[in-house]
Amino acid sequence: MEAEKRLEALGIVLPPIPKPTQNFVQWVRADRFLYLAGAVPRYRDEYRYPGKVGAEVSIDDAYQAARLCTINHLAMAKDALGDLDRVERVVQLVGYVNAAPGFMDMPKVVNGASDLWIEIYGERGRHVRVALGVAEIARKIPVETMVTLLVRA
Repeated sequence: MEAEKRLEALGIVLPPIPKPTQNFVQWVRADRFLYLAGAVPRYRDEYRYPGKVGAEVSIDDAYQAARLCTINHLAMAKDALGDLDRVERVVQLVGYVNAAPGFMDMPKVVNGASDLWIEIYGERGRHVRVALGVAEIARKIPVETMVTLLVRA
């Protein structure tokens, strides 16, 4: 329960995972890989930090939004695996930033997600990633992330 002890030390309480509002599932396990659906900065029933990054949303708030995405991914992983210590490696993180025209600091935003994975799992949390700027994300969400994990059998 090391991962959960780290979460507790950080004061993080995992929320229940919401039921999908569209035609998809929150996670799929294929052999030793766990693919997690896109996570947004939603805590319980509240979407946080709405708007475009670089206009209505600061880099600091967007960083916190990306961090909240990872909290939601951890909740999905807990649902799928029952024990967060079954995560052997964070393999890949894809981050989409709802960027205002001219905003170019997508990596600084997605660091919010990356940094928390590393805080929880140390070297096992280091991953490959991409941080993309997009024109729009539904519900004026500032950032959305997707994650692939390697898990212990």
